[in-house]
Amino acid sequence: MAPITEVEGRRLALSNLDKVLYPATGFTKGEVLHYYATTADALLPHLRDRPMSFLRYPDGPDGQVFFAKNVPPGTPGWVTTAEVPRSAGAARMVLVQDLPSLMWAANLVTEFHTPQWLVQAPAEADRLVFDLDPGAPASVVDCCRVALWLRERLAEDGIEAHAKTSGSKGLHLLAAVRGASSTRTSEYAKGLAVEAQRAMPDLVLHRMTRSLRPGKVFVDWSQNAARKTTAAPYTLRARREPTVSAPVTWEEVAGCRTPGRLEFRAQDIVPRLRDHGDLLAPLLNPGRAAPLP
Repeated sequence: MAPITEVEGRRLALSNLDKVLYPATGFTKGEVLHYYATTADALLPHLRDRPMSFLRYPDGPDGQVFFAKNVPPGTPGWVTTAEVPRSAGAARMVLVQDLPSLMWAANLVTEFHTPQWLVQAPAEADRLVFDLDPGAPASVVDCCRVALWLRERLAEDGIEAHAKTSGSKGLHLLAAVRGASSTRTSEYAKGLAVEAQRAMPDLVLHRMTRSLRPGKVFVDWSQNAARKTTAAPYTLRARREPTVSAPVTWEEVAGCRTPGRLEFRAQDIVPRLRDHGDLLAPLLNPGRAAPLP
C-alpha cells in the first residue's frame, strides 16, 4: 500500500519511493519527488497554463519510455485539465498548476514537456525556442558557439535570448515573444537557422540530414510548431544519471571549454537557485516579450 501524503490539503499516494530510477547513481524515486518538491517555486511558473506532455519512464531510462499527452487514467478530479486543439481534433490534457499536481505528476515518473503557447491563447506563440543538438564529435561546447551567434542575431531584432542545457547533449535558447502565430514564429526561427548555417557552414545545419550531422550542430527551429513541445526548464531527464534541463548564464555559455562544464544534476539545482535565482524569470514578465520583426 502506497503511503498517503498530504500536500497543500490534497491527499496523494506516493508509491515505490525506494525504487532506483537512475542506475548509474542509485538515485531513487523518493529522491526524484524530493527534487521536484524543493525546486517547485522555480519550476511551476514555467509549467503553469501550458498543456502538459509527459515523457514517462516508470522503470528508469533503461525500461519502457513513452509519451503521454492525454489525461492519464486515474487522474484525481482536483488536477486541472483543459481541452486543447490538436490536428486530429480536440484533446483533454493536464495542466500542472500547483504543488499538489506537480507531485502527483512527478509520482508518474516523467519528463515535463511544454508547447510554446498558453492554454488561454493557443493561436499565439509566447515563446521562441531553438534546440541546439550536436552530432558527435561535436558537443555542447560547439552548441555554445552557435548560441552566442544566435543571441547576437536575435538582439539585432530586439529579442532577448536566454539559455538552458537540454539535460542531454545540447543547449536550448528561449525568448519571450508576442503577437505572432506558431506558424509565423516557426518561419522566423527557420530563417535565423538558415542564416546561422550561412554564417558558420562548417559548424551549423538547419535541416536534420543524418548523413551531415557528424561534427555539426543541428539548429532545430521546428519545435516552434504549435504541435511540438520542448523539455521544460528544471525537468529531470530520462538519462542514466539524474541530469536536469538547467538554466545557465551567458558567462557560463561563453566560458564553456569542456562538456562537463554545462552538465547539471538534481543535486546541483537548489544551490544554483540559491546563487542565481531563476535565470529564466525574465521569460515570465510580459513586459519583456518582443514582437517578431
